[in-house]
Amino acid sequence: MGDEKSVGASEEKRKEGSKKKNKEGSGDGGRAELNPWPEYINIRLEMYNKLKADHDSILAEKAEKDSKPIKVTLPDGKQLDAESWKTTPYKIACGISQGLADNTVIAKVNKVVWDLDRPLEEDCTLELLKFEDEEAQAVYWHSSAHIMGEAMERVYGGCLCYGPPIENGFYYDMYLEEGGVSSNDFSSLEALCKKIIKEKQAFERLEVKKETLLEMFKYNKFKCRILNEKVNTPTTTVYRCGPLIDLCRGPHVRHTGKIKTLKIHKNSSTYWEGKADMETLQRIYGISFPDPKMLKEWEKFQEEAKNRDHRKIGRDQELYFFHELSPGSCFFLPKGAYIYNTLIEFIRSEYRKRGFQEVVTPNIYNSRLWMTSGHWQHYSDNMFSFEVEKELFALKPMNCPGHCLMFDHRPRSWRELPLRVADFGVLHRNELSGALTGLTRVRRFQQDDAHIFCAIEQIDIQIKDAIGRYHQCATIQLDFQLPIRFNLTFVRDNKVHGEHTISETIERLQRLKQSHGKQAEEEF
Repeated sequence: MGDEKSVGASEEKRKEGSKKKNKEGSGDGGRAELNPWPEYINIRLEMYNKLKADHDSILAEKAEKDSKPIKVTLPDGKQLDAESWKTTPYKIACGISQGLADNTVIAKVNKVVWDLDRPLEEDCTLELLKFEDEEAQAVYWHSSAHIMGEAMERVYGGCLCYGPPIENGFYYDMYLEEGGVSSNDFSSLEALCKKIIKEKQAFERLEVKKETLLEMFKYNKFKCRILNEKVNTPTTTVYRCGPLIDLCRGPHVRHTGKIKTLKIHKNSSTYWEGKADMETLQRIYGISFPDPKMLKEWEKFQEEAKNRDHRKIGRDQELYFFHELSPGSCFFLPKGAYIYNTLIEFIRSEYRKRGFQEVVTPNIYNSRLWMTSGHWQHYSDNMFSFEVEKELFALKPMNCPGHCLMFDHRPRSWRELPLRVADFGVLHRNELSGALTGLTRVRRFQQDDAHIFCAIEQIDIQIKDAIGRYHQCATIQLDFQLPIRFNLTFVRDNKVHGEHTISETIERLQRLKQSHGKQAEEEF
């Protein structure tokens, strides 16, 4: 166990162990566990153990002096007797049935997720959540992230950053001064995770003073940033499993053995808090389940998703491709261009049926336009800007302000309203390189961007989904601010600018066609 490792391991021995690790690797060209561990692990553990001893003493005193009878209300309305500062949700679950206790991932006390081994403090409602519950899944994957984080510290020795649960699994970011993460490391990391799971390391919660934590994490500038910039209370919580101690609100599963199967499946690089001018971090993704069968089903689904990946289909059928010399900008080959133009012609014909008039607007505007619209104050980091003759210009990321100029270029009569304009102009958005994903997140795209300028009494919205499925394609917005910012008026002097984006981007529509249709049209 990590507590038994010497805190005062010499620097010479550490370097020797590191050299041995790098030389031997893990047998497949990847990294192996550091021997000895980084010195900060042992220093951190020593501090934690002292704090935990004090905490346990205070908790024992509370249990002896402040404990009193309380009522615990279950979801079915049944009430159970318990003792404050003594009875835990896990103890109550065991009293109902051992099977329930074993299958419960996390508790919910007074509608707040709660560690199963954390004593109850007052009269409360209690829910026992299994993996099928979304909140329980998030806790399960968060605990799995801590297991992987422990393995990452023991293999890479870097500084852990954020490690949250996500929609399908979890990830952990780590800062490495030298080198990076390779998929060759996955087998070594997974083997260490399995070892950690087998040890059934308890998850322990501890509330600690902020200044003490700044001392505990002084080796990690990222944790210190979190403490200084995001923690505005005198104390906050850390969680421990094995040698890992991390800033965390929790809650977590009872012990690492609750994670029955864990797979590391992807890595990438990112920036600290998504900011391109900050440090580059290594991100590792994982997934875990309480049943190995669920992992097999997930792997099968991933394989099917890979076969339906529009990026793969686009390459295989010679529809489009991407190139590193123009990241986030799609090259449409003849077949792909045919589909692209067909989509545009279809939308164009629908616009004509509905009384829209197509317009063409510039790609480049002086930054004063975006300052007037309000976009510059909130969106300038996501725009491609450049200087021309000491004036600041930018490529347009949306058409709204340009259409406002078009409406305002001459006096308007109420008889012209509603005025419907459509624009297929090219747009550019400075998306982070790590966020670019095929046609779903790009830097250069065309949007069938339509705007209706109308009076308030002309507003009427009806939306119907023909087949009952939802995709991020259509948005309808009523914008009362742009007409005010641009002082848009008509003779009757009522002001409103109704904005709608019927089908988002042509690129995204084409991605949906490839992903859901699987095969392009036969004539291609």
